[in-house]
Amino acid sequence: MTRNFGYLQNTRSLSLTLLLAAALAIGTTPAIAASAARPVAQAANLTDGCVQNYNPAVDYFPQKTRLEDAKGFTVKYFKNYKEVTVLTPWRDAREQFKYVLVQCGTPRPQGIRNAIVIEVPVKRVIAMSTTHLPHLDDLDVLDRLIGMDTFKWVNTPKVRAMIQSGGMIEVGEGAQLSVEKVIQAKPDIVTTFGVGDPRSDTHPKLLEAGVPTVLNAAYMEETPLGRAEWIKFTALFFNKEAEAQKEYAAKKQRYLALARKVKSSVTNRPFVLQGTATRDRWRIPGGNSYHARLIEDAGGRYLWTKDTGAGTMSLTFEEAFFRAIHADVWLLASFQRFNTVKQLLDAEPRYAGVGAIKKGQVWNYDKRLNENGGNDYWEMGVANPDLLLADLVKILHPELLPNHELVFWRQLPAGS
Repeated sequence: MTRNFGYLQNTRSLSLTLLLAAALAIGTTPAIAASAARPVAQAANLTDGCVQNYNPAVDYFPQKTRLEDAKGFTVKYFKNYKEVTVLTPWRDAREQFKYVLVQCGTPRPQGIRNAIVIEVPVKRVIAMSTTHLPHLDDLDVLDRLIGMDTFKWVNTPKVRAMIQSGGMIEVGEGAQLSVEKVIQAKPDIVTTFGVGDPRSDTHPKLLEAGVPTVLNAAYMEETPLGRAEWIKFTALFFNKEAEAQKEYAAKKQRYLALARKVKSSVTNRPFVLQGTATRDRWRIPGGNSYHARLIEDAGGRYLWTKDTGAGTMSLTFEEAFFRAIHADVWLLASFQRFNTVKQLLDAEPRYAGVGAIKKGQVWNYDKRLNENGGNDYWEMGVANPDLLLADLVKILHPELLPNHELVFWRQLPAGS
């Protein structure tokens, strides 16, 4: 039996043509046409370049952020944009900051109010804090950093090399901010932070000048992991959610593994004092603070652990000293550099009664300072909570980490 394949093919083509024509006439679409028009799902976020042929049915952010420990921001995804909200930009803040991040090459959403609209992925960034640099480094987007507030405090090696090569600009810090320099640099965003003080905050001036300004409030987080997870906040502006998820997961895994080891192994928890006195007032982290959590996870007993505050307390010298005499370990956490315990006592003779002085257990987190006093504890450290925890475990329970070399903390010798 001979089959006329040409006839069958022509018949099918004619039938399909008639079917489509009929569908258009009655306002319906046949299943075969719907199948042909269905868009292919995008496999990954666009981290470089813009959409060339916008399709409103496509989800342009298939790789999404999943928050686990950070409490200070939220993100909501839509097909071609994200809504990011910074909930508490500083302590006792009465305002929030919302950012609408639109995939470049796609239309901006309509009806957006009280939000800063930014096209992503961003290409040109000015950072107003060294704490933002490790995020850019970990996400492999340092090549998009074009400037900073000041170069003085930078420790990140790649950024220092960029400064030396002349590829960066300084725009000034605090009251010295030059809005004109920022505008001339044409950044896609300026990343900064706020404390609620118009004398030092830079974001009001920048926003007034129409500069897209992003407030990073990682320092408001009460846990080391929560603070480190703000790498996911930074990643949102570069569509680097997948990279941030991987980086954070690895650091969290190392942190929790060490915390579990401490919890299962330690029976003796030394009393820990943190902070120093200035002008007869002793600034002490609260019992629910970032520092208190680190001490607890490292196997210490923080002297103010029953305090419920998450911020910093200001106590009289006598109030703090009443507990300080019981300290087994003293973590100075001082911006002032004391090379020896003798220098510390010369500055304040009353410290002699602190228990840790007598035991020779006085430490400061100034092991890694640059030539201007820029402290890497507040740069690389806060982005790597696993390293901060390992250092404290080494100080409080050195037998648990015999091979760990201290990264940020330095023991003060007695001196003469």
